[in-house]
Amino acid sequence: MPANAARRLLQHYVDNFRRLPWRSPPGAAPPDPYRVWLSEVMLQQTTVAAVAPRFERFVSRWPTVEALAAASDEDILGEWAGLGYYARARNLIACARAVVARGGFPDTEAELRKLPGVGDYTAAAIAAIAFGRPAAVVDGNVERVTARLHALERASKPAVRELVGAMAPAGRSGDFAQAMMDLGATICRPRQPRCGECPLSDCCAAFASGEPERFPAPRARPQRPVRFGLAYWVEEGGCVWLVRRPAKGMLGGMAALAGSDWTDEPHPTPGAIATVRHVFTHLELRLTIVTAAKAPGEGWWQPLETIAAAGLPTLYRRAVDAVLEPRAALAAA
Repeated sequence: MPANAARRLLQHYVDNFRRLPWRSPPGAAPPDPYRVWLSEVMLQQTTVAAVAPRFERFVSRWPTVEALAAASDEDILGEWAGLGYYARARNLIACARAVVARGGFPDTEAELRKLPGVGDYTAAAIAAIAFGRPAAVVDGNVERVTARLHALERASKPAVRELVGAMAPAGRSGDFAQAMMDLGATICRPRQPRCGECPLSDCCAAFASGEPERFPAPRARPQRPVRFGLAYWVEEGGCVWLVRRPAKGMLGGMAALAGSDWTDEPHPTPGAIATVRHVFTHLELRLTIVTAAKAPGEGWWQPLETIAAAGLPTLYRRAVDAVLEPRAALAAA
């Protein structure tokens, strides 16, 4: 990218930057690394629109990494409920405690990568945005912008990082990283890119080709396997029996209805009262809710009137709704 193009991109960012609760305005003092780290963890596989209100709730409840590190696992997992990809929440807990144990966030990519759950992208983002370090910050948006600038149908992440590193101007690493992210999110979109509004169109090889959407070529997605499970509905005195899932594995540590292991074949379902189909990243689950007479395993009775406060992940929130909504409809009829 020519130096004047980088300047145009930065000016476009100054004029059009997205106002997000974890950011500092262009040219202002860098944001707290805690806020940068928390936002980047939340944004993995989750949209800005979904994350913004949840981020503000998190920092209102735990305004510092020290406060988060001191919170209970159950409180943090409950607050995370609904954001999905729950391994992120477990890594969040471990990372917060590791940061506090070492006395604060390190300010280099190499040291940041040593923290639990912090990979190449997150380390680069924190280093660049919070500490002003030169770093090639490559998320999906930046990868797409870079591929189009160079008309790359396929590009390895190391190759893209090298190209991004070469484009970044000295002394503006944080603003440049966020300018590239915003360009990909708002203008250089996967479909119907708004090339007429792009400050880099004059040096974009994909735009010059006349087919910018062709770059990069879409990756083939493998078919998701289908798994089957049972969830047990045990109700007593206006309460439903909940348990906590094992710490490791899918939805680890989250509140849930008790149930069976998830298997490749359907379970017998006597007493079935509802079914839920839920799609995870790597599999599709078909969960059947069945009545049970006894409360299995260790758990607690959750009043149905406060079920929203139980911290259920989306799968089990939908399972509860599948049982309760027909009742509410019948009562209203």
